[in-house]
Amino acid sequence: MQHISDEQRRARIGRRHLLTPTARAESPVAVADALVGLHATDAATVFLAACARLSEPSVTAVERPLYEDVALVRLLSMRNTLFVVSDEMAPWVEASNARAVAAKERRTLLKHLLEDGKGLDERWLEETERATLAYLDGREPASGSELSAGVTALRTKITVFPGKKQETVQGVASRVIRVLAAEGRIRRDRPRGSWTSSQFRWVPAVPRPVEATARAQAELALRWLRSYGPATEADLKWWTGWGLGEVRKALAAVGAEEVRLDSGAAAWVAPQDTGPEPAVAPWAALLPALDPTAMGWADRDFHLPAEHRAALFDRSGNIGPTVWWDGRIVGGWAQRADGEPVWRLLTDPGRDASAAIEAEASRLSAWVGDARITPRFRTPLERELTA
Repeated sequence: MQHISDEQRRARIGRRHLLTPTARAESPVAVADALVGLHATDAATVFLAACARLSEPSVTAVERPLYEDVALVRLLSMRNTLFVVSDEMAPWVEASNARAVAAKERRTLLKHLLEDGKGLDERWLEETERATLAYLDGREPASGSELSAGVTALRTKITVFPGKKQETVQGVASRVIRVLAAEGRIRRDRPRGSWTSSQFRWVPAVPRPVEATARAQAELALRWLRSYGPATEADLKWWTGWGLGEVRKALAAVGAEEVRLDSGAAAWVAPQDTGPEPAVAPWAALLPALDPTAMGWADRDFHLPAEHRAALFDRSGNIGPTVWWDGRIVGGWAQRADGEPVWRLLTDPGRDASAAIEAEASRLSAWVGDARITPRFRTPLERELTA
């Protein structure tokens, strides 16, 4: 069985994740495709992750494909998490993951409506959805509050988890909007605030081609292996949120090849991808919270020392902003109130690394400008650095 070392895996990260300077991309769409998708739970992550890999980073460069060309789309998909993927990749992600997520979201909402006991049922939901879509048709993009003001039914309140400890009264607007977005019937447009805001406006979405689930899962697995392989079944299962049976079927369908890691574990690569990865020059990167590279595997031992985890993760397993040197996480960073990026190295990577990290911090400051970034999921080290 072919052996792929941890050193080779780190070289793959540098080149395939567009982090070494010679591999940087010209467009955010190319970045999204290289990484399969960009984590989008935190709006700022999309911009920070893309610009870390662009030869000419800027806010405008990312906003254009998101809101003007619509060459990038947001989908509630893998692990019930919001991702930004290219328009070409979207049908595969939709069929392999997003469609099942949307069905679950609809079932959950209907369950809450029925439990409320006011006679709100599937027919009521369908009528409310039609009214919401009709309101958006031909109008300027509308925020959630504007939709509620324009569609009477969206102002309805329901009791969620009645009779239980977590009982609470909620408006249905955000839940109805979430279902419509999950099903691809509306999409997120420019936010009400700056590029760091998640208060999106909404517009009707253009239907996409419908793909078969099994075929889409195979396609997604193949693209993921090209970017993240070698990786174990557990890595792909974690990243996609699929069952183990689905993972194995997808790997078999694409003819994935088995290899051996330094740990002795069996892993998988895309067909004919067992050869040595050409060496890359040492590189530095300041990657955001929830960056795809940092969140790409369930087992991160080959690039993340175990002793760094407590400082860099929150209690739910979300990773914060990280400092990288030559394929390894060596520290974390944050932005102070005055806008200055500040970092702490948890490992001493040497003088050359420190100079390269300093240069990346300057590059980051240049395009971020006056924006202030606070990760949605805050980690111990990030909090310490901003204190």
